Amino acid sequence: MTRSLALLLLPLLVLSGRPVLGAETHAGFPLQTSPDTGGEGTVEQADSNAFSLPQGNLSMTKRLDFSVGNSFFRNPWVEAPASTDARDGLGPLFNTNSCQGCHLKDGRGHPPSAKAPSVSLFLRLAVPADPVVDAELLRMHGFKPAPVYGSQLQTAALPAAKPEAELVLTWQTVTEVLADGTEVELQKPQYSIENANYGPLPEDLLISPRVAPQMIGMGLLEAIPLEAIRQRADPEDADGDGISGKLNQVWDLATQQTVPGRFGWKAGEPDVRQQSMGAFAGDMGLTSTLKPTTDCLTGQECDRFAHGGEPEVSDKIANFVVFYSKSLAVPARRNLGSATVQQGAKLFNETGCADCHTPNFKTGQVEDRPDLSNQIIWPYTDLLLHDMGPRLADGRGEFLASGNEWRTPPLWGIGLAQVVNPHSGFLHDGRARTFEEAILWHGGEARAAAERYRQMAAEDRQAIVDFLGSL
Repeated sequence: MTRSLALLLLPLLVLSGRPVLGAETHAGFPLQTSPDTGGEGTVEQADSNAFSLPQGNLSMTKRLDFSVGNSFFRNPWVEAPASTDARDGLGPLFNTNSCQGCHLKDGRGHPPSAKAPSVSLFLRLAVPADPVVDAELLRMHGFKPAPVYGSQLQTAALPAAKPEAELVLTWQTVTEVLADGTEVELQKPQYSIENANYGPLPEDLLISPRVAPQMIGMGLLEAIPLEAIRQRADPEDADGDGISGKLNQVWDLATQQTVPGRFGWKAGEPDVRQQSMGAFAGDMGLTSTLKPTTDCLTGQECDRFAHGGEPEVSDKIANFVVFYSKSLAVPARRNLGSATVQQGAKLFNETGCADCHTPNFKTGQVEDRPDLSNQIIWPYTDLLLHDMGPRLADGRGEFLASGNEWRTPPLWGIGLAQVVNPHSGFLHDGRARTFEEAILWHGGEARAAAERYRQMAAEDRQAIVDFLGSL
């Protein structure tokens, strides 16, 4: 019987135990020796649907909840009032009409093409804040929203409304020359906002492009004990290695207190629920109990449009969507037996990549979620903020994150990102078309590691690329 079939028959079958992972180390970090990247819930899928399966160890009764959440994640929301009253209330200003519209097949989004509007990449907005005058705003929101236009540029609207503006993206070519003379052409994005419909944009407007990240393993990331993340933090670089990762501290809407953040490109959200309800409000203009207001501000006359209930995303629907988001499985590693992949894994550790992309963790105990509990997982992230240098900076802070700082993104599944969505790119704005381009953009705390990559022989660089492709 295959492992996949056995997992589908849970809890009727008792699965045999798995060996403890990570016994083998190299350059101070463990080497993954099992394909089970997401622990016992890992799924063996490597096609365009690789990111859309439930945890392999999810019980049959919970799979129904997953399916219901999936329907609300995939299906479009509509203008109110509508006969489909469970999914009405869209807008009037928004970026897309479904979660799937950004997270294509639960994978990464991509920058817009010249002929298509931006959907799965949007601009966060802000203006400079006074730390004294705006102290309460900074404590609860992490930034100061732009007057009228708020915290996110919304490029779509209902027929009777006007979108805030158009996002225009152009590219500038940057050529990197490696130590052996190899030339690598990078593309640098340049953003502009045109045809603003609600008055002039602030002259001091700060913009931060964000591409939708892949959805896999979010429940497992939430289950990593906070103390395990804290142990990786070194905000003052006490060990002098040039890596100073720090936890963001963000406002938790449910508990009304400041807590560590671990989700979002700048770790600006504390958990999957707040991240999800924030997306409903910001991306689709839908209210929820946790986020009872949207990003539509005074001067945009959104109150003249019908709403889809108060809140528009009921607690029941919110629970299904959050369960779905927490339950998307991580696909298994591939090509673990390849000599090149094994060499790439060792070089990944030697080069310093693993200093931020921490290979593995063990999750804690999660109430009512045995599938997420006590799992040895390989996400390749420390969930901490790091200074990535001026070339990747957006200049827009978010709570403790500066304009140069980004959360280390998980690398699990990255080798399948362009299988799931062939148009997807890498880094926070999707600018990198290849793993090599993404590496070469690294600066700041990652500059030394990127420089070591530049100095490598071609076959060693390819080994690292092959390793990443196996994740």
